[in-house]
Amino acid sequence: MLRCTPFLLFDGNCAEAMTFYHACLGGELTLTRLGETPMKDQFPPEKHQRMINAHLKSGDLEISATDWMASPAFEPRQGNTYAIFVIGGTYDELKTVFDRLKDGAEKERLQELHDMPFGIYGQFYDRFGVQWIFRGDPRK
Repeated sequence: MLRCTPFLLFDGNCAEAMTFYHACLGGELTLTRLGETPMKDQFPPEKHQRMINAHLKSGDLEISATDWMASPAFEPRQGNTYAIFVIGGTYDELKTVFDRLKDGAEKERLQELHDMPFGIYGQFYDRFGVQWIFRGDPRK
């Protein structure tokens, strides 16, 4: 079963923002720094303290976030600092929805669904400029 949650992109202050939201909303906050993951070798050391994943769950409310990692190729600006985060499901379930939504998508920043240490991942900006990020269960 797929579900959606807001996904926010910060420029180095993700932990601060999500800690603030946690203080306001309660619940459970999980923060994972890039340097704590196998992905750290894909980025320069100055980014290792940035959040690769932050997740706040308080009752039915969920917010996911990360720090911007794409600089200098793509700079954060109003309009590209949020996304719709589609979570859950098998590769086949995600692939069906992913392929439908990516019709007409911007090709330059398209990342097809692929395996990552935490499961299936992919993202794109659709034909309307909305960013979609997909994360699913690891393939078996």
